[in-house]
Amino acid sequence: MVDWQRQHGRQSLPWQNTRDPYRVWLSEIMLQQTQVSTVLDYYPRFLQRFADVAALAAAPQDDVLGLWSGLGYYSRARNLHRCAQEVVARFGGAFPSTAEQLVTLPGIGRSTAAAIAAFCFHERSAILDGNVKRVLTRVLGYGEDLALSASERSLWALAEQLLPPDAADMPAYTQSLMDLGATVCLPRKVQCDGCPVASLCQARQEAKPLAYPVKTRKLKRSSATLWLLWAVNAQGQVWLHKRPARGVWAGLFSLPVFDDEAALLASCADVRSPRYIAPWKHVLTHRDLHLHPVHVQIHQAPGCEGQWVDAQDWPQLGLPAPIRLLLDGQKG
Repeated sequence: MVDWQRQHGRQSLPWQNTRDPYRVWLSEIMLQQTQVSTVLDYYPRFLQRFADVAALAAAPQDDVLGLWSGLGYYSRARNLHRCAQEVVARFGGAFPSTAEQLVTLPGIGRSTAAAIAAFCFHERSAILDGNVKRVLTRVLGYGEDLALSASERSLWALAEQLLPPDAADMPAYTQSLMDLGATVCLPRKVQCDGCPVASLCQARQEAKPLAYPVKTRKLKRSSATLWLLWAVNAQGQVWLHKRPARGVWAGLFSLPVFDDEAALLASCADVRSPRYIAPWKHVLTHRDLHLHPVHVQIHQAPGCEGQWVDAQDWPQLGLPAPIRLLLDGQKG
């Protein structure tokens, strides 16, 4: 696998071929539940604004959320900021060199800690993200239910046993697992002819690669209906407020949110001829949001928390994706 990665794996991603833990950490957090193509746009902008962990730690959280806006899963950005501050406060601005220490930092789980330790410090530590679980369960024919914590612990133990004996091979080995899961051993399509471990793969021998991994527990989805007040004054300013620290869109700037139409309209004393934007469904990981925006032109501030924000200023704020689409004119 190490030789395959060096010849056929991905080599040109901007966070590869570096032992800078700040850059590796940043890429690992951005890549969680986000496509590489999307991260390729955000990663260089983030580094341009926050060149190192000290710059990120010193920045206001609103600046971090503003630059993250559009990547989604905003708890990652809040943890990113907290993690940078702890690296500076606890470790003098230098990331610790072991997975055991890295995992004590906010937002760094076991697999992310192992990736940083392997890439930057050549530690023999196994990663086990979603792609790697798929690769290993297929190669090993591991059919235990990963919805059970005991089964996942067993897979972790197997992953540790498979690590190369030479620590110098850890970056290439770790990258090879990532590349196999991202380009060859795909969720719904497999390319076994190009796989370096095809001859060892139990799932291929069984002719049922798509049967792995096994995970029976399904996500429990919920839904919510949100009425959004899109208030604009004569100067073209929009009324925005900062969401609470907990709940949907926590800590982001947003149009004011109401439970129903009546409460929304009651917040605007001088509203005339409100324009109802066609509602749509915004899908989150565990919840569907049914959004009902109402556009109003008003002369005085609405009776809800917030502030007027100039048209040239709101693009720099941390905004939820659907709110940004509205203000950009891509909805309605």
